[in-house]
Amino acid sequence: MKLFSSVNDVKDVKALVAEALQLKQNPYAHQHLGKNKTLSLIFLNPSLRTRISTQKAGANLGMNVIVLNIDKEGWALELRDNMIMNGTTVEHIREAASVMGEYSDIIGVRSFPGLKDREEDYSETIFNKFVEFCKVPVVSLESATRHPLQSLADLVTIEELKTKPRPKVVLSWAPHIKALPQAVPNSFAEWMCKANVDFTIAHPAGYELSADFTNGANITHDQDEAIKDADFIYVKNWSAYEPYGAVIGGNEDWMLNNTRLDAVAPNAKVMHCLPVRRDLELSSEILDSPKSIVVHEAGNRVWAAQAVLKQMLEAL
Repeated sequence: MKLFSSVNDVKDVKALVAEALQLKQNPYAHQHLGKNKTLSLIFLNPSLRTRISTQKAGANLGMNVIVLNIDKEGWALELRDNMIMNGTTVEHIREAASVMGEYSDIIGVRSFPGLKDREEDYSETIFNKFVEFCKVPVVSLESATRHPLQSLADLVTIEELKTKPRPKVVLSWAPHIKALPQAVPNSFAEWMCKANVDFTIAHPAGYELSADFTNGANITHDQDEAIKDADFIYVKNWSAYEPYGAVIGGNEDWMLNNTRLDAVAPNAKVMHCLPVRRDLELSSEILDSPKSIVVHEAGNRVWAAQAVLKQMLEAL
């Protein structure tokens, strides 16, 4: 594997999930692969789970790990070609990414969308320019449209905890105080549509995701209908795809609580990518109960990242 930006870069999803679970049982068995190899993690946006879990995954494989918060510690990057750089940008991404590739065997890149120009965000300019110029394998640590390491960890968690061969999985929209990207729900939907699950997306009218990511999913505006008898409920907010970045008011009752779960999905395990705003996106009573598997899910971020890095090291 030389690129990990979506589920479409994975030849065998089932095998990758199985490998992540095997690494969880024996984290240090492949340290020879990463000996004298360098993993550079480039962050243009804040991170907690992605940064620490990927650092740990690299270390488990014997790699040297460098972390650069380029928005705070690097030069302001110019992304456009054929520009006279007489403004606020100091370094062109052509040189920056190329130099990072000289120092690294694998590079991870994290960038968020601006949520103002859909065409610009969905073109994935920053991520794709790193891929073009660094000349080493690249893993997405989240981009404008996808968060594949999170989604792989989500699928690993479902595979690990499921009690039936084909569980019912629901992605349920949740309220928030501001516009959030579609990257996590896009990615989760894309991975679930490739997995052996009964998959439904529930959201208020107006929050439809791009059909490019939801082909094969059941889609409804009725949350109770969607989560009825669910095995896993993935709670996540996102802003509208059309009009892009919009927030539609009046959907506060979409926050899940115990009363609703006990009535229609008493055996459901509740997931969230974190960070989560308590009692806005998801009730504290669920987060503090055995129904919540959000911490277990976050723990599996290490093994998801390690499985991807292992396959990249094997391809060097």
